[in-house]
Amino acid sequence: MLETIYHYDFLILDFLRDHLHCPFLDGVMPVFSFLGNGGALWLLVTLYLITTKKHRRHGVLLLIGLAVGFICVSLLLKPLIARPRPSWLMPEVLLLIPNPADFSFPSGHTMASFVAAFLLLKYRRPLGLAALPVAILIAFSRLYLYVHYPSDVLFSILLAAMVSFLIIKFDKRRSCSK
Repeated sequence: MLETIYHYDFLILDFLRDHLHCPFLDGVMPVFSFLGNGGALWLLVTLYLITTKKHRRHGVLLLIGLAVGFICVSLLLKPLIARPRPSWLMPEVLLLIPNPADFSFPSGHTMASFVAAFLLLKYRRPLGLAALPVAILIAFSRLYLYVHYPSDVLFSILLAAMVSFLIIKFDKRRSCSK
């Protein structure tokens, strides 16, 4: 089963590398990847929401979602699964960004981006509609840059949906108990 997943992961990554790379995307994709570093973009959005009285509750929920995502990805799953990155297994592939030092599965960039996009879609729809394409581009950039497998990104999106769903449920229960 794992061999089959690796096979298809590399088929997709190699297709992207062989057919989509061009000077324009080689310049743009590292920028989108950078936006996702440490969830910084989403933390800035969170900070904006928290410092605005009208949006404070939603900023706190977003902060909780990002924290839960970070714990799940960086503190639990990455060290537990310890999946080597494609760039580690294929060192001959020239990277456009520094080779990440942590494990591949799941994608922290994708997790933070989709938790933010999903929660913003729920609570601040206009911001969510802007965040979703950015989240998609950040996730795609990780594949384009050959530092994550498609299965890392797909699982991260599913995990982000689950975390977002739990945060929304938590918020509804808390609102009902007041």
